[in-house]
Amino acid sequence: MAQRTDHQNDRYRVLLAELWATWAERGAALDAEQWGRATRLPGWSVRELYAHVAPTPGLFTRMREAVVDRPATVAHGSAVLRAYNRPDGVAHTAADLVADDARELAAAVGTGALVARFATEGPKALDGIADLAPTTVIAHPLLGTATLGALAEVAVMEATVHLLDLTAAIGGPPPPDGALQAARVLLAEVADPVEFIEAAAGRTRTAVLPVIR
Repeated sequence: MAQRTDHQNDRYRVLLAELWATWAERGAALDAEQWGRATRLPGWSVRELYAHVAPTPGLFTRMREAVVDRPATVAHGSAVLRAYNRPDGVAHTAADLVADDARELAAAVGTGALVARFATEGPKALDGIADLAPTTVIAHPLLGTATLGALAEVAVMEATVHLLDLTAAIGGPPPPDGALQAARVLLAEVADPVEFIEAAAGRTRTAVLPVIR
């Protein structure tokens, strides 16, 4: 067996693979009624939630093609989320487009194909960039440049938050402990540290949450 390098065991890559396996396992057990069940995200069914979260294999190919040899504008997941969630950020300006894309994919792709993206296609594509270290810099259309690790942090958080959305809709166990811990730490880092600590410690009633849309 070929020896694996340290960055091939990068924590966020492992967590993402674990989350996708959970999505695949739960999707394979859903019946027609559950696929069509409403979620707590307005206008989204479970099927549309799966379509939104499902990994896109081509994205990983594009990441490899976008590797650049220059400093990263964004090197931490918290900075990615701050950029996305500022008033003029994509979390606000592109929300309707993201929802439309999820509905279109859900209507065009069968549930079996959605599950396969989590079970086989996504993991295979992720393995295809296993030689790239988390510090690898990627040209990004919205951020300028970002490290692969920063983007992975956000991907883990999103898969975790939406898995909680899935659990709220159909029941079942919570996400894996490692993913929950990673998502909690990342979201706490998005807030202003003083405001977050004072709110968490009951020293202020200033609204701190939510930190993302």
